[in-house]
Amino acid sequence: MLSCDTLIRNASVIDGTGAASEQLDVALRDGHICAIDTTLDFHASVVKDAKGLVLAPGFIDVHTHDDISVIRTPAMLPKISQGVTTVIVGNCGISASPVHLRGELPDPMNLLGGPEDFRYPTFAAYVAAVNDARPAVNVAALIGHTALRNNHMDRLDRTATQAETEAMRVQLQEALDGGALGLSSGLAYLSANAASTEEVLALAQLLAAAGAVYTTHMRTEADAILDAMSEAFTIGRLSHVPVIISHLKCAGIANWGRSGEVLQALEKASTTQDVGCDCYPYAAGSSTLDLRQVDERVKITITWSTPHPEMAGQSLSRIAESWSISQLEAAQRLRPAGAIYHSISEEDMRRILRHPATMIGSDGLPNDPRPHPRLWGTFPRVLGHYSREEKLFSLPEAVHKMTGMPAQRFGLAERGWIRVGYCADLVLFDPKTILDTATFSDPMRASEGIAGVWVNGVLTYTSQGATSDRAGRFVTRSKTAWI
Repeated sequence: MLSCDTLIRNASVIDGTGAASEQLDVALRDGHICAIDTTLDFHASVVKDAKGLVLAPGFIDVHTHDDISVIRTPAMLPKISQGVTTVIVGNCGISASPVHLRGELPDPMNLLGGPEDFRYPTFAAYVAAVNDARPAVNVAALIGHTALRNNHMDRLDRTATQAETEAMRVQLQEALDGGALGLSSGLAYLSANAASTEEVLALAQLLAAAGAVYTTHMRTEADAILDAMSEAFTIGRLSHVPVIISHLKCAGIANWGRSGEVLQALEKASTTQDVGCDCYPYAAGSSTLDLRQVDERVKITITWSTPHPEMAGQSLSRIAESWSISQLEAAQRLRPAGAIYHSISEEDMRRILRHPATMIGSDGLPNDPRPHPRLWGTFPRVLGHYSREEKLFSLPEAVHKMTGMPAQRFGLAERGWIRVGYCADLVLFDPKTILDTATFSDPMRASEGIAGVWVNGVLTYTSQGATSDRAGRFVTRSKTAWI
């Protein structure tokens, strides 16, 4: 009789490809899936009867800002508790490495942590720190354009010189050689908005040879969103690399109802190049408090404030009223600060979420004392609310959006599917009860319906909570295989 470490019996296996479920046994040994069949005759140290439960590949959160959290709080309870086994960090142009601060921490790099947290001048130093921390989840990383700008520019309200761009290219190439997934940009933020298309393109041109990707928080998600998409697609086309639009949305009340034309632009570009997007399943976003986004028609909740920390959790309108000033004046007084913006149409979000090109990303902000509920609830919300209850897409399709699709698009080898020889990143959940419980008023709550989470073959989370066994590691890029 063959032996294994863990045998999961009678599971309804959804393998990450989008195919329908099949009742199977799955055996794990040495951190990998060693056998899959209708009936397995194995001697196992641990046997789990999964009758009535779904076994899926561990979820891949393609859009996170967990760069520092995976080191500082390696238990990673907000993610492991919802079945996430791999996080992709370095999004929106901000990354923890390679960084050496030249002065104050530029916005929005302050979303990741304080100046004392940026201790990784090289990508290799960051990789070593992640592996030393041994977080509960695997970590893969993009390199932030804004982080590179910070390293080499005396001010960020201008485009980079040729010499500065070349210095950024050297650091990016070093990171790509070390296994980084690609380059991210955050052109909507003032720390990168002055960068020219040519500056970004000069960096993106390094990606093709590495089989890497370009992800972007576009120059705008509001009125000129189609122009911003065109710029992103141009960068991808000229550099011959896949483009992923981060947290695709139609932001601002004036843009509600435009998701159809936005997706049409995405589909048109996909006929000649590799393009995709990610989306979070909420009609509200969260970032730093941006004066350009203050609109008295939009509910804005303050998540943190450096000069007024006591205002965390209160609405900007209530703060402004208590101070007897306008909301714009209140926002100026609160900054630097973070905010949740209820500025997205639910209908637009649903249309983008269900599109075949869309992956799932939480965009959670773990440093916020009153975070957006997406930090804790994104993946069960997709599976429970939008798949089971709203029937926006089938359960296998939902799982594909958070497993097989991101593994292929980001070049994560041997992850994202349930296949023999693949890494044993798995989540076991009850399809009848899985649901997010985190809310805007009570955002730090674990989801329901997660029965077990294995990371590299180690049982890391059960319905009783974290097991305290952590087996995450840094995951380097393999060649992307776009779908």
